Amino acid sequence: MRCPYCAQQDTQVIDSREMEEGLVTRRRRRCVMCQQRFTTYERAEAVPLMVAKKDGRREPYSRDKLMRNTLKALEKRPVPQEDVDAFIRQVEQHLFDLGKPEVSTQQIGQYVLEGLRTLDPVAYIRFASVYMGFADLEAMQHAIDQLMTQRGG
Repeated sequence: MRCPYCAQQDTQVIDSREMEEGLVTRRRRRCVMCQQRFTTYERAEAVPLMVAKKDGRREPYSRDKLMRNTLKALEKRPVPQEDVDAFIRQVEQHLFDLGKPEVSTQQIGQYVLEGLRTLDPVAYIRFASVYMGFADLEAMQHAIDQLMTQRGG
């Protein structure tokens, strides 16, 4: 591993820890030349997953895009970051468990909606308003009524 401070190739691993349920390894390293310490993260590279868009285009799956859109729905909501991270891992696990090289934006959207329904109902409605493209307030009210019925309220 190359030192980010002096570009020396020789570094020592000081400490290793598993994170995200064993999917990521965090390593503390020290450069043998300049003695600076730094952290690296190792994640097993998964089979590339392509996303089929509604308009027929295809693009590589992006964890960052999934996280960004989920955080947008959860903005200013009282959901701990650990719960958000676990939620993202769960959605990804569903996608990769399909065992297909390609998934549709509809499949991703459905997994996100299902998870947000229980994680945070306000975030669910926010995400649904974009994902389902409510045409008017009545359509949004219908979605809220369904959510309230399912939650027993």
